[in-house]
This record gives sequence, structure tokens and C-alpha cells, in this order.
Amino acid sequence: MIKGDALDGIDIPRYDTTQNVLIMSDPTLLVLSSLAEGDKHGYAIMQDIETFAGVRLGPGTLYGAITRLEQCGWIRPVSAKSRRQPYTITTDGRKHLQEELAGLQSLVKTGLARLRNA
Repeated sequence: MIKGDALDGIDIPRYDTTQNVLIMSDPTLLVLSSLAEGDKHGYAIMQDIETFAGVRLGPGTLYGAITRLEQCGWIRPVSAKSRRQPYTITTDGRKHLQEELAGLQSLVKTGLARLRNA
């Protein structure tokens, strides 16, 4: 879990009225998932998230999540070769992501099992 008030202002689930579906869009997990593949700068993270999750994060949401993740010690900036600042996931960030994804996997497994039994 994120410590303290690190999730303030984040809309975790949201309802997409254009597709009539509920979308899980926790920006911190999306950013960590993107960085698990390798170092990226903000715009590349935003594009990657849109590709793999179908969620378009605005700059305020993205950089708010990046700030919170840095404060938690789960990501850190790395040397930039250009004006764009790349970030990397830390060992603690990988551990947190693994724990959160395992919890989501358990939730999905339980939900699917209950649907089969309904």
C-alpha cells in the first residue's frame, strides 16, 4: 500500500461513458508498470500507458503520480542525455508493483471463480 496521503486526488476507478465500461486507472500502478519495462521520460510513459492500458493520462495526473512515486522511493530520475527527464523503477518500486499486481491477480481469480459458480 502507498503510505500516507500519496493517493490523494487520484481517481482509481472511472467510468468511461463512451464505451460504457469501468476502467481501472490508478496512475501510480500504470507508471510503475510502464517503467518495469525500462527507463522512460514522461511523454514516453504517457504513450506506453495509452498503448498497453488504453488509458490516456493527462500531464497533471502523470506528473502528480511521478512526484508521489519519487516521494515513496519507488522511482527515481536518471541522467538525461536530452532535455527530457527519464525515470527508472527502484528495487522497492518493483517489490511494491509485484505486491499490488499479486493482489489484483487474486481479486481477478476470485471474481472469475465466483462468476463461474453463479
